[in-house]
Amino acid sequence: MNRYIALEKIIELGSFTKAAEALGYTQSAMSQMITSLENELSIKLLNRSRTGIKLTLEGAELYPFIERSILQYRAMQEKANEIKGLETGIIRVGTISSITCHWMPRLIKGFEELYPNVQFLFHQGDYTSIQEWIKIGAVDFGFVTPPAVTELETITVKDGEMLAVLPKNHRLADQQSIKLEDIAYEPFILLEEGHYSEPLNAFHSAGIEPNIKYTIHDDYAIMTMAETGLGISILAELMLRRNNYDIVCLPLDPPIYRTLAIGFKDKNSLPIAAKYFIKYLLDNKDKLP
Repeated sequence: MNRYIALEKIIELGSFTKAAEALGYTQSAMSQMITSLENELSIKLLNRSRTGIKLTLEGAELYPFIERSILQYRAMQEKANEIKGLETGIIRVGTISSITCHWMPRLIKGFEELYPNVQFLFHQGDYTSIQEWIKIGAVDFGFVTPPAVTELETITVKDGEMLAVLPKNHRLADQQSIKLEDIAYEPFILLEEGHYSEPLNAFHSAGIEPNIKYTIHDDYAIMTMAETGLGISILAELMLRRNNYDIVCLPLDPPIYRTLAIGFKDKNSLPIAAKYFIKYLLDNKDKLP
């Protein structure tokens, strides 16, 4: 199984050297493991070139089965940990940037004081990608908004307000609040969140079609663009905390909220480490911003 994990890390990092450093092997040992695996399978798995490392056609066809084998192996390890009690484990989380920045550090710090040997693996994405990762087993659970997901169990954590984001010199920057109709024709910078967007849903519910000029997957890039006057946006208040951008953040009238929840396939089949972390999160949710 170590050979499969070595292959996975090489594909992830695109380098034998980086993968060896990440896993604590020598580069020679990594090469020997891949050669041994290729000999056992009688298939060449990797092509090396000056542009990097890629799976061969045969390797790409086989790789999904290798990924599933690794997931099953890790699930077996987690079950063994459950039998022994929570001493080690890997918690695989699908998360969005605002939660990664403003929730996870304090949650991890507190959780690691109780369970110092547990590891965390984050997959950062949007509402669409996170629910797909949950469904295929790439993550144990993820942060989602309930209206955006199907065929998953969810537990609501918090409701958070969304704010209008404008350049400081914008004509509406001195208002107490912003109405959607006031910004309907303004160049709008949309945060790409998959197939569901709270701001778009609010616009459409009000019968307004916003003037979407840019669609971007990164909150910080949106703040930079708003700062330079390229447009306005609507972002989660949680994401706008502790920012150093020259922008104005104003409440909306009527307000727009997003519901943040934990999503998973089946609570009973969650690894024990994930179960403990979810319980810790819910026990401490009132302390979260």
